[in-house]
Amino acid sequence: MDYVKTLLDITRELVNDKDQLEVREMPSLDEDTITLYVYASKNDISKLIGRKGVMANSIRRLMSIGQHDDHKRLDIKFESYGE
Repeated sequence: MDYVKTLLDITRELVNDKDQLEVREMPSLDEDTITLYVYASKNDISKLIGRKGVMANSIRRLMSIGQHDDHKRLDIKFESYGE
């Protein structure tokens, strides 16, 4: 499963500034963990995280469906571009 493309497809529909949206897979110290970073503008990151992290947790739950086949833990972090 291409986690970067899948997460990008999900988050693209939720942001206003699609040109500023980027998803990167970063190396992890734990070989059983896949770490993904979502970068977007400050306003869009606020939307992706949501109140009390509700939207971010929903995105994480949705993405976790595919990770069970790989037997790896998925770690998704949200970062805004400095403005």
